[in-house]
Amino acid sequence: MNSPYGGTLIDLVVDTARAAEMKAAAGDCASITLDERGVCDLELLAVGGFSPLKGFLGKADYDRVVREQRLADGTLWPLPVTLPVTPSEGVAEGKTLALRDVYGNLLAFLHVEEIYQADKDAEAQCVYDTLDAKPPADADLGRCPGHYAAGRLEVVRTPPHYDFVDLRRTPAELREHFQSLGWSRIVAFPTRDPIHRAQEETARRAAEEIGGGLLIQPIVGATRPGDVDHYTRVRCYRALLEDDDRSGALVVTLLPLAERMTRPREALLHAIIARNYGCTHLLVRRDQADRPFDDPHAALEALSKYMDEIGVEMVVSTPMVYLPDMGRYEAVDAVPDGVRTARISDAQVRDDYLAGGVLLPEWFTRPAVAAILNEANPPRQRQGLTIWFTGLSGSGKSTVAQALVERLAEYGRNCSLLDGDEIRTHLSKGLSFSKEDRDVNIRRVGYVAGLVAQHGGTTLCSVISPYKAVRDEARRQSKGNFVEVYCSTPVDVCESRDVKGHYAKARAAVAAGRGMGFTGVDDPYEAPDDAEVTLDTSRLGVAECVDAIVAKLLALGYIPPRGRAG
Repeated sequence: MNSPYGGTLIDLVVDTARAAEMKAAAGDCASITLDERGVCDLELLAVGGFSPLKGFLGKADYDRVVREQRLADGTLWPLPVTLPVTPSEGVAEGKTLALRDVYGNLLAFLHVEEIYQADKDAEAQCVYDTLDAKPPADADLGRCPGHYAAGRLEVVRTPPHYDFVDLRRTPAELREHFQSLGWSRIVAFPTRDPIHRAQEETARRAAEEIGGGLLIQPIVGATRPGDVDHYTRVRCYRALLEDDDRSGALVVTLLPLAERMTRPREALLHAIIARNYGCTHLLVRRDQADRPFDDPHAALEALSKYMDEIGVEMVVSTPMVYLPDMGRYEAVDAVPDGVRTARISDAQVRDDYLAGGVLLPEWFTRPAVAAILNEANPPRQRQGLTIWFTGLSGSGKSTVAQALVERLAEYGRNCSLLDGDEIRTHLSKGLSFSKEDRDVNIRRVGYVAGLVAQHGGTTLCSVISPYKAVRDEARRQSKGNFVEVYCSTPVDVCESRDVKGHYAKARAAVAAGRGMGFTGVDDPYEAPDDAEVTLDTSRLGVAECVDAIVAKLLALGYIPPRGRAG
């Protein structure tokens, strides 16, 4: 089978990374910081994972890929690989653009040959099958700038990685490894999920069916929100390697792919990548869909249509179930009538086992994998948390938050308190009270609280945070472990409590025609639509407010019932 895909690498620059860094620092070109998808795309372009691409798509390629899944020269290519930019004096055709990661590492130079308008409507409709921006990939399209840049790409260095280095191979390195093993037939199994016994059995049968080896390709780029993080998943794969006596017929290589979550195009991309990494076959689920409205058969139909052109063959898997009376797994279609079966759904794994701190049974997964997943998924009462108090100045936010710190310590949850006035002194000194600076202030608070929450800590944030959109950003920073407490105290009550006279000054300024932009007087407060807790401190005492919050935290599982420490 002839194929244009072969893992061709982009030529690296001759300059050392240090010389290139000095060139960029000298002001020879503008810089942009790549997001996680951009870094993943650049790496796969550089190492040949996206062969035959050698750079981000220009307009002719982009237009045809979006509408026909082909490059301008007719080569099959299913998904846009583009570089979003905002045209400016520094980012312009004929100029060089430095591409950096979030840590400032210089990764590549793009010698910009064209900047063109993105056709977001066509991209959403043709690629994502929807004009309604939904996460994960569709929302990225809505947020990115409206122009793309293309040109000759000079890669200074591939994105640096310091995790699981022994499991990271380029396509060329992996093809050489397969040759050293004497493998000529290899089935690729790309996955973004932990592998349990049913998936093990599926993969084992696929390798036996083709009479060859098995490549497990854990996807370690940007995946779907809610997916198990790649550090935990790769620890599970490594445990499988160490525990499986058939591991000699198994290779694990990490795939730095930013998934778009759009079938069937992404399935075609997986097939092309598998070919570039030296595989002859691709393991494909019979029914696969990323979103409720996706056709579960579309991916299989597209792969059937294009596999010869890509140069790989399919191995189609069917769902597996466990037969308790026989102690083995079997394809659901091959289970004899009347035989007892057992299975655990993804939702049950998440909600009934991991959320409750219960080990998955050995018939379902290897004990080592179960232990890793339980360690990485503590029950809610041991997870980090952001409690976000919002409301007008004088609404009682800080008073209730301070009392809640003491009450939560009673339940074994120790907290840090970020208060608006202290934040302005230590974290956001120098910021004004313009809308732009207020948003910056709240983003800083949300960023800090989110980091603390992601690493198991609890932060109470007492900030006016008048604008809903930025509060929602703070919620996203905490990855779902976020409880919003809205102090809905009427403005006249807040004003009566104002010992510092801020409301009086604001009203005097407005009367004199010199607005201050003071929330509740001459600047709006956008009340939450769906706060977890709403309190009117003009009607409830501090203890009653704390009781209401504690009741909600108990209901959500963030604190244990009294006497049952987590």
